[in-house]
Amino acid sequence: MSKTIAAGLLGVVTVFGAVAAAPAQAAEQTDCRTYSGVKVCGELKLNAQQKQCVQKEVRLGITERRAEVECFASVR
Repeated sequence: MSKTIAAGLLGVVTVFGAVAAAPAQAAEQTDCRTYSGVKVCGELKLNAQQKQCVQKEVRLGITERRAEVECFASVR
């Protein structure tokens, strides 16, 4: 199992028996999350309907990151 640890402006350090440093640009690409079978990486570009969906879901108690992915996948 690997763990990703944010290392400030220096990038990301991945730990799984060895330690490796990556450029800061790679940090956004490795910011991946999976909810409801949908995997996304980096910052999502949401349209107006998707943003409204996110706001609604957050008001209902879902985390913003999860709401972003679920609304991205279900609202076009």
